[in-house]
Amino acid sequence: MRTIMTLDRRQASAIGLSAKTGLKAFLIAIGLSASALVSAQPKDTTEAEIEKYRQMLQDGNPAELVSLKGEGLWKKKQGPKQASLESCDLGLGPGVVKGANAQLPRYFADSDAVMDLETRIVHCMVTIQGLDRSKITARPYSGAGQSATDMEALVAYVVEESRGMKINVPQHHLKEKEAFARGEKIFYFRGGPYDFSCASCHAVDNQRIRLQGLPNLTKTEPAQKAFASWPAYRVSQGALRTMQWRIYDCFRQQRFPELKYLSPASVDLITFLGVRANGGVMETPAIKR
Repeated sequence: MRTIMTLDRRQASAIGLSAKTGLKAFLIAIGLSASALVSAQPKDTTEAEIEKYRQMLQDGNPAELVSLKGEGLWKKKQGPKQASLESCDLGLGPGVVKGANAQLPRYFADSDAVMDLETRIVHCMVTIQGLDRSKITARPYSGAGQSATDMEALVAYVVEESRGMKINVPQHHLKEKEAFARGEKIFYFRGGPYDFSCASCHAVDNQRIRLQGLPNLTKTEPAQKAFASWPAYRVSQGALRTMQWRIYDCFRQQRFPELKYLSPASVDLITFLGVRANGGVMETPAIKR
């Protein structure tokens, strides 16, 4: 920095400018040169390199270990009723896990409500195992570097059983359609100190936050790819993150009030995103930066 300042004073003096003015001109020149270099690069270079990084890590995705823990928990008899979750109905019949996540959220007659995966797992833990709902939901997410919570592990197991399956979030029941409509309103609702909405980041092409591409969820292909890759193992946090966490963190970044875990608003928004992604192929648990 001293060298730059010295050179700048000499150059400025030679042309009759103050050192401050000369430095400003020097920095502007550097900025213009940098801008030219950036402009010369293909727009998708950064995203392409990040995708290569993800692919390299996918073969050894740590989410596999979390999934194994989840499978053990799914089959373990526990709670006041000393029962496993193997009779849990995730929408395709009691005990059917294969492909279930690809068709969630959906309406469940036994609860007369639309449920996403995490809401349904909690329902089964309460009704089948007799566990206390408030204790189950008190800590759904692990901290950075901590072991996966039971909920994260159970989610990892269930979603892995839908890998390669087509997304087919139903819209047959009236309450499923109502959930979609509410979710769409939430997606476009602007509020908070920055007047943000989900659409502020996810209804425009070629946007990025830091190095992370922001998919345009109003278009079919990006919507399919985004929904299909959550839940995911986030390398920077050393943790598997669920879809409920993903929505929660988006609300946090919008500076909205904290989104309550398993709230109707969260399920409605996930329903909207899932229906928009219909026809895509599940890739979960994926890997993220």
